[in-house]
Amino acid sequence: MVKGKGEIALVTGVSHAKGIGAAICKKLAQSGYDIFFAYWQSAPGWEGQMVQEVEAEGMRCKGLEIDLSQADAPYLLLDAVSEQLGFPTVIVNNAAYSTRDGFKKLDAEMLDEHYAVNMRSTFLLCTEFAKRFQQMDKTSGRIINMTSGQELGPMPGELAYVATKGAITTFTRTLSAELAPYGITVNAVNPGPTDTGWMTEELKEELLPKFLMGRLGKPEDAARLVAFLASEEAGWITGQVIHSEGGFHRW
Repeated sequence: MVKGKGEIALVTGVSHAKGIGAAICKKLAQSGYDIFFAYWQSAPGWEGQMVQEVEAEGMRCKGLEIDLSQADAPYLLLDAVSEQLGFPTVIVNNAAYSTRDGFKKLDAEMLDEHYAVNMRSTFLLCTEFAKRFQQMDKTSGRIINMTSGQELGPMPGELAYVATKGAITTFTRTLSAELAPYGITVNAVNPGPTDTGWMTEELKEELLPKFLMGRLGKPEDAARLVAFLASEEAGWITGQVIHSEGGFHRW
C-alpha cells in the first residue's frame, strides 16, 4: 500500500524554490516520502538546496537535471530513481512548457515544443512507470498529473499550452481505466493561477478579485492536494480532474 514511510515519490518540474514542484516535494517529504526530483536549467546550487530541504524533514532525496523534451527522458528518469533510491510508487508529472502565442504566432515549431514536454514526456512517464510497476511486488501506486483550467474557460494567447494541457486531462481519464485493475490510481490537478513568482503586480491586482476565497493561489495549496491524492486515504479516487482554485471565476 502507498503509506508514505519507506515509499518513494518522483516529481518532475522542480526547478525553483517558489514553484509548485518544490512545494510538492516538501509536502510529500513531510508525509514520509523519499523524494527524487527532476529539474531543468535551474540556478546554480539549486539541486543541493532542494536536497537539503527534503533531508531536513528526515527523508532521502536525490535530484537530476534532465531535458524532458528528449524522447528518451522518461526512461532515463525512471532508471535514475530506481538506481539511486529505489522504484517509486508515486509519480507527479508537474513539468510544463509554456510560451505566449496566439493565432498569429502559432507555428509547427511552437506546437512541437509544447507537445514534447507537456504531452509526450508525461504520457511516456506514466506508461513506462505502469509497465515497470507490473513487474514489481507492488499493489498500490499513484500517478498525479498537473493540468490547467483550459476546459473551464478560454485562455487567449496560450493556444499550444491549452491544447497540450487539455490532452493530459483526457489521457488521465482513459489511462485511469486501464490501470485501475493493477491498483494504480490516476488523477489530475488544476491548481489555477498560482503565485510562483511569474505574476506582475498589475496581474495580481487584476486576478485577486476573481478569487472568491480572497487571496491568490499559493504553491502549498496544490501541494496539499497532491499529498492527499498520493496517500492511502485517496485510494478510491481515480480518473478525476480536481480543480483546486479557491473559487477562481473566469467571468
